[in-house]
Amino acid sequence: MRRKSVEQSIKDTEEPEHQLKKNLGALDLVVFGVGVIIGAGIFVITGQVAKTNAGPAIALSFLIAAFACGLAALCYAEFASTVPVAGSAYTFSYATFGELIAWIIGWDLVLEFTIGSAALASGFSGYLNTLLDGTAFALPASLRSASGDGVLDLPAIVISLLVMLILIGGIKFSSVFNQVVVAIKLAVVALVIIAGVGYVSVSNWTPFVPPSQPSDGTGGGFLDTPLIQTILGIEPATYGLAGVISAAALVFFAFIGFDVVATTAEEVKNPQRDVPIGILGSLAIVTVLYMAVSLIITGMQDYREIDAEDGAPLATAFDAVGLTWMGNIIAIGACIGLTVVVMILMLGQTRVAFAMARDGLLPRGLARTHPTYGTPYRITLITGVAVAAISGFVPLGELAKLVNIGTLFAFTLVSIGVVILRRTHPDLPRAFRVPAVTLVATLATVLCVYLMLNLEGETWVRFLIWMAIGIVVYFAYGRSHSRLGQREREQASQ
Repeated sequence: MRRKSVEQSIKDTEEPEHQLKKNLGALDLVVFGVGVIIGAGIFVITGQVAKTNAGPAIALSFLIAAFACGLAALCYAEFASTVPVAGSAYTFSYATFGELIAWIIGWDLVLEFTIGSAALASGFSGYLNTLLDGTAFALPASLRSASGDGVLDLPAIVISLLVMLILIGGIKFSSVFNQVVVAIKLAVVALVIIAGVGYVSVSNWTPFVPPSQPSDGTGGGFLDTPLIQTILGIEPATYGLAGVISAAALVFFAFIGFDVVATTAEEVKNPQRDVPIGILGSLAIVTVLYMAVSLIITGMQDYREIDAEDGAPLATAFDAVGLTWMGNIIAIGACIGLTVVVMILMLGQTRVAFAMARDGLLPRGLARTHPTYGTPYRITLITGVAVAAISGFVPLGELAKLVNIGTLFAFTLVSIGVVILRRTHPDLPRAFRVPAVTLVATLATVLCVYLMLNLEGETWVRFLIWMAIGIVVYFAYGRSHSRLGQREREQASQ
């Protein structure tokens, strides 16, 4: 339960061999946020979840998920402006809950960012394969995907290693690359909305919330059923209100990313002002875009006819109305755009692991920064190889669910932690303060926990196994190598 003071966290950022360069401003952060949030959610997850869970009401699912994210985002913004140190929720938890909870949340963020990067790399592969189909560059089935008849996902492996090299090259270089790609991605999203409006049939939105119906499959075993249905004894069902809520838990994956902005706080020139702008600004922009695109895709096609199997439902929706050229543009934009999402999620993972290594909970050698580029190149190299391996051999669908529960767990602890820090350190300078903090934090916690309960039992089992492994690693290594613990032992011996 030992806690690392905010002052000590900030002091540790000044160590020359573990120091990150401050190169980012408010615009960089907003673009980072928009760049990472607009990814598989808009190009992949939207169509898949509309078909299987919510129908046209997927737009409401996005709104529910965005509301939960917005409440958590306010808490993140206050934390990041108060403790401008790499590590996001891990660093915040160290100052409020203590080392064990900080380790747990850090281990959880490793799951969120690493698996998230891998999932998005798989999404990139789906669109690239759609683009290459029918050309001389089309890949054989064995190299196209990690599911079905495929052996491995070659495009996902290649893109993972490519963005790893970009990240090692420096945060400012990564930011400039991100700005160029986000501009292209936003242009494609705008084109989707403009071109798709003319093909929307209002009849496809009726009924807007499809009537509830029993789930297909095994009849609702624990592993295949949302946990809340198992707890309350509710019969498994899709669509209806339960389907909309279930879909909100799934599309939550689409919003992961604004918390990545918080992980870069140590590399921001004026974090007290710019980090809240980056977090809240990016979240507001993408919520509007997500809802608009979800209405377009369900208006162009009956939700039951959406092609959710090939990993490119948005492109195939335009193919279905005869706009093949538009499908190709979407595929190109998605390929380019998802590159950035993979990069920024991988960036988040490297910064969290960097902070944990600097604190001694992971081997300290991993926290060494590159003498020229000022980036944590060792942990970036390890992360890149891990993401490439996972994305090359594990299907997107299973990855996305695991990321959701990890993200919601992190949001829950941050929402609780901001209230604790207000009471334990009321005099800390706060450039941004959450309005009605107790109410906002309580609502954020309740919504996040409720969305977690709407995830399947299998996802919970995998998450708990991952957490159990993390506890073992902490007590086997982190607890005895903790720099905070070493300082306490030195002071006790004097």
